[in-house]
Amino acid sequence: MSWSEVARCFQTSWDHVYRSVKSIVEYGLSHRQLSGIKAIGVDEIQYGKGHQYLTLVYQVDAGHKRLLHIAPKRTVKSLLSFFRQIGRDGCESIDYVCSDMWKPYLKVIRKKLPTALHILDRFHIVAMLNKAVDEVRRSEAKRLREQGYEGVLDHSKYCFLKNEENLTEKQALKLKDVLQFDLKSVRAYLLKESFQLFWRYRSPYWARWYLKKWCTRAMRSKLDPIKKFVKTLRRHEELMMNWFKAKKAYSSGTVEGLNRKVNLVTRKAYGYKSYDVMKIALYHTMGQLPVPETTHRFC
Repeated sequence: MSWSEVARCFQTSWDHVYRSVKSIVEYGLSHRQLSGIKAIGVDEIQYGKGHQYLTLVYQVDAGHKRLLHIAPKRTVKSLLSFFRQIGRDGCESIDYVCSDMWKPYLKVIRKKLPTALHILDRFHIVAMLNKAVDEVRRSEAKRLREQGYEGVLDHSKYCFLKNEENLTEKQALKLKDVLQFDLKSVRAYLLKESFQLFWRYRSPYWARWYLKKWCTRAMRSKLDPIKKFVKTLRRHEELMMNWFKAKKAYSSGTVEGLNRKVNLVTRKAYGYKSYDVMKIALYHTMGQLPVPETTHRFC
């Protein structure tokens, strides 16, 4: 229930509900246990109007997933505040960390967790490749329209971006028709599909072998967005290979699932206008915080 609904049910005001939740969250944050954390996930989400971001840190240990830290923006300072909170002992206990390729996060993780296995976010890698494929498609669709070949790539965006098993019947037919043409978009799509094989390897050695072969083929495609994506992969190759070294036990899938819960919490309130209110709501919902034995100081 939203806080407004709770206030109506108990015939009180929204402010009373907020203060009650805030007191419980403050108690929980001061009494929670932050030792023994083995794996964390770091990500950012956009909220509110404009480019407003939150830095989020989750515990993603097997059987224990919770929100550990919220900070405004997505800067070095935003993530550093978490590591200062858990201290040196807390940092030394962390063995695995999942993140995307955001430079401030990479810098802080490299400094604070030098011995942890840093696993690059698979979700964002796939999203980057999809973005590159879509850039090729949009550029070619514009060129074809200017040359009088209208309709060839119209309404084909999700045909190229979706996995084959997720296509609707209409999208599958459209894709089948488009694949018959010798187009740059078709080459980009086939490269995207062949890249999926990389994630199926178990051995880091053979996964690296396949990645190098794929990157060489992609660079010869003469597709600038794809070549830009390959250069990014090569810069972060070692972090990608850590996913295989961790036996695929940790990935960004858990982090993305938790991010969806964050979006549900904010959507339920039609978006929190105040950062402090949103912070309280997220800790209350996802922090798994301890609660006091009594709910009132006079009990």
